[in-house]
Amino acid sequence: MIPAATALVLYVTYLLVTFGLRGWLHHRRTGIAGFNGFTERPGSAGWWGGILFAVAVLTGLAAPILQLAGIVRPIATLDSAALFLAGLAVTAVGTGLTLAAQQAMGRSWRVGVDHNETTDLVRTGMFAFVRNPIFTAVILTATGLALIAPNPVAIAAVLILVAAIELQVRAVEEPYLLAVHGDAYLDYARTVGRFIPGIGKITGRRH
Repeated sequence: MIPAATALVLYVTYLLVTFGLRGWLHHRRTGIAGFNGFTERPGSAGWWGGILFAVAVLTGLAAPILQLAGIVRPIATLDSAALFLAGLAVTAVGTGLTLAAQQAMGRSWRVGVDHNETTDLVRTGMFAFVRNPIFTAVILTATGLALIAPNPVAIAAVLILVAAIELQVRAVEEPYLLAVHGDAYLDYARTVGRFIPGIGKITGRRH
């Protein structure tokens, strides 16, 4: 029971701090909460990315609850004290990186894309090493939480989250940033990896 309860508390705290508190602070600073919601055409790749992201969040929340209720059980090969401690460490690192990346974005922080809005292109700090450090940190946090209470639903939540983020970045955010910032973004994307340093650089030309 303790691993599942720990995962649930950490998961809810993460959501409240990185989205709830962050949105409130952003609104105080800029006058907007930074939540753009679903803005993509229904049925498009970006729309599916948003839907899958919501599914991943709900699935990740359900995972420890279902384990606490005895409906799902931990995967035996992953259910160990060592992986529990590793999960705590990974979750802590992921949470810290999420907060640091959000802070680095400053007034440009958003959840979702408003195609009628122009924000600054952030290239400093963590963004000098990867183009999407917040998404990297979110995946890292989800992985840590899955290690704390490693049941099949938690693993599925991580896989759905990765698919959602890939769709969101490739189908929505990168085309938006290229349209808004043009060659400046293209030059940036040619030298900095997408989620991992050095991996996922854009090699094509602007059309």
